[in-house]
Amino acid sequence: MSDQSWRVWAEQMATGVALVDAELRLCWLNPALIECLELGFRNAVGQPLGLLLDDADEGVLQASKVLAEQRPAQWRGVALAAADGREVSADIALQPFGDGLLLEVHVLAEPRSTGSPLSATLRGFAHEVKNPLAGLRGAAQLLQRRVDNEDLQALAGMIIDEADRLGTLANRLLHHDGAAQLGPVNVHRLLERLCDLLLAEPAPPQLRHDYDPSVPDLHGDADRLQQILLNLARNALEAGARTLTMRTRVEHGLRVRERMLRMALRVDVIDDGPGVPAALRDTLFQPLVSGRADGSGLGLALSREIAHEHGGELRYSSRPGHTVFSLYLPLERTHD
Repeated sequence: MSDQSWRVWAEQMATGVALVDAELRLCWLNPALIECLELGFRNAVGQPLGLLLDDADEGVLQASKVLAEQRPAQWRGVALAAADGREVSADIALQPFGDGLLLEVHVLAEPRSTGSPLSATLRGFAHEVKNPLAGLRGAAQLLQRRVDNEDLQALAGMIIDEADRLGTLANRLLHHDGAAQLGPVNVHRLLERLCDLLLAEPAPPQLRHDYDPSVPDLHGDADRLQQILLNLARNALEAGARTLTMRTRVEHGLRVRERMLRMALRVDVIDDGPGVPAALRDTLFQPLVSGRADGSGLGLALSREIAHEHGGELRYSSRPGHTVFSLYLPLERTHD
């Protein structure tokens, strides 16, 4: 079987498959393994095998032995480390393959499903909004060409940019289970973009900033993180807030869900609205829960799901006149 035909076959497998070279670096992974561990193909290729293993030192030692002896081996109940901090238990079959090793990964317990009820709802929603978004974008393009006023042209350009961003999000939800597109993200640029959008509202709020200039770039999906911030700000305004404060801080030794983060980013969206109703405080992040008659109840549920897929968390505290939604995100990669 040729190398090309073998890869085509392996790409169709439900079993995770990976190739490592003679230096025990990942050189290829099939889609099943990428999805299971929520890895990015480009980010994983070239990385050491230890990237996948919870006990990296022991795993690399055993893989080196298999490679040196050129004999197949079986690992039972190996703990694999997913990109979002989860631990996935699997049996792994190793066998020499060319100059390196072929790994077949048989997951013992189902990893957290990326096809949650919320995600299924969002994929349906994404399908419904694609055509209206295209029409909105086309109308904005016509407007941009026909008006001479620079301010109106800039507003039309903002509509086009937002339509493109939402179209990209819709495509990601409809394909590959909405896999995140990870890269360096400057959170202050996201916040400034958010402010531009809010100031274009018919009744713009008063905006305040309290930024920590030492905050480094984080590793994430810029479009999805932008959506969290937009959801939080819009929720506050629709609840009656008139002033929004955007605050960033770096925290150390923070426990987020099951992980202890050495360093984390905290982004606070603070508003002066009436606060979260007492009846909603225990269910606020659940799908289809809303404090407004015309609310969809998807914004905060989606925001928390995006935070979780980044290895972070979304929390809040609230009293009348002072509500804080805090987005926590790791500033170190899982295997730094």
